[in-house]
Amino acid sequence: MSHTALIPSHRKPRRNASKTALRAGVAGGVLSTIAVAGAAGPAQAEPVTQTIEMPTITAGLSTTVAASAEATQQIALDLETQAHEEAAAADAAKDAKKAKAEAVRKAEAKKKAEAAAAKAKAEAAERASRAAARTTLQTTSGTSTSGTSTSGSTTAATTTSYSSNATGSAASVVAFAQAQVGDAYVPGGTGPNSWDCSGLVQAAFRTVGIDLPRVSQSQSTAGTQVSLSNLQPGDILYWGSAGSAYHVGIYVGGGQFVGAQNSSTGVVQRPLSYDMPTGAVRVL
Repeated sequence: MSHTALIPSHRKPRRNASKTALRAGVAGGVLSTIAVAGAAGPAQAEPVTQTIEMPTITAGLSTTVAASAEATQQIALDLETQAHEEAAAADAAKDAKKAKAEAVRKAEAKKKAEAAAAKAKAEAAERASRAAARTTLQTTSGTSTSGTSTSGSTTAATTTSYSSNATGSAASVVAFAQAQVGDAYVPGGTGPNSWDCSGLVQAAFRTVGIDLPRVSQSQSTAGTQVSLSNLQPGDILYWGSAGSAYHVGIYVGGGQFVGAQNSSTGVVQRPLSYDMPTGAVRVL
């Protein structure tokens, strides 16, 4: 007998195959029944129903929506109108600024035109006055003399044939000026047979090596200002203000001057009373 014959075996006894099959079948049937019951259960339950009331759009809501749309459209129109108004205002401001500038320009132009017209009128009146005086002198003066008796004496009238007693450079200036008497007056003329007032004065002083400015305005300040009561032959006489004179001549002594007056008289020698100058300058 084997020494292990009495030791019980720890292995589980094999189940009978038929019992196992039976158990499996029973289990399968039970599970099938449960599955069928579970599937059939919900289908047999009463359906749950619930009525949900949906909100209804009323007439009041429609009116509100319509009013809102109309208000939005009105706002858009107002904004558009405002934009047009602002653009129009900007254009109007530009036009007003331009019009103001044009008005200022026209006012300045009118002011200048009026000043020029007044100056021209004054000059025309001055020329007319000179022309009238010259005409009177030409009909009453000449190389002949006349006089009246006063206390038994005869006083000779002043003539245009006065000869200067100047000496030196002044004598040369005076002699040149007197030599041109009878020449024509031409605006801008500088000789030898036609002159304007400043052209004659400039040429006379050039004979003694003095180069004067070309125009009367500058010649009226070319030397030392002297009084009309203290004139010497060769002094430059001017009409108008110093620095803005409109006419010049040469004092030749004896209360007379030589000047290129205008186109109707040409270069003449006349007494100061013929056309009293404003001032004088001494260059020599």
